[in-house]
Amino acid sequence: MRIPAHAVCTAIREDIVSGVFEPGARLTEELLARRYGVSRVPVREALRTLESEGFVTTRRHAGACVAEPTEQEAADLLELRLLLEPLAAARAARRRTEGHLKVLRGLVRLGQERARRGQGEDLRSLGGWFHETLAQASGSPGLISLLTQMRHKVAWMYAVEAPARPVDSWAEHGAIVDAVARGDAERARALTAMHAERAAAAHRLRVRTSQHAVNMSSGPH
Repeated sequence: MRIPAHAVCTAIREDIVSGVFEPGARLTEELLARRYGVSRVPVREALRTLESEGFVTTRRHAGACVAEPTEQEAADLLELRLLLEPLAAARAARRRTEGHLKVLRGLVRLGQERARRGQGEDLRSLGGWFHETLAQASGSPGLISLLTQMRHKVAWMYAVEAPARPVDSWAEHGAIVDAVARGDAERARALTAMHAERAAAAHRLRVRTSQHAVNMSSGPH
């Protein structure tokens, strides 16, 4: 059975995000075809997709390699997310279905329960599902695709510290869902913007950045 290119693409992306392939590592078609048990054709297609997403770069004489993002690119990624997540929440307030609301409320109930019990690992997964569902509720395929791609790249570039008060974080999730349920787009936007800014402060760069990284300071620390 031929394994489709999108499945190979997902597998390679997950290996990049998890650090199996480090920034700058060569990605030969032969190595990848062997690793995933496929022919070179879906590997070639997958590498093209990953290059368009910014995970892979092609170098002269070296071929495909894992990208090495600069500090500026990493910072820009978080800034873009701060703009797009509130937009998605505002659109969700206008376009969400009852199905979306049911899932979002269920996730908030679970998150609040796990937060009270101090089950941190569960909270990380639930938080990811919450924001993915909120994006889906926006009813904007282009926006959903962008936010999905950003989530993968943020997970690759950054380590995220657990919130000091997870109960408060999940109370914020609950308030966002209430605004979405009422159809209050501006409140949903404002609450999501505040939540996203607090979350961004907990991100710590973890990938090896390119030697061409922009120096963000004007002097010594």
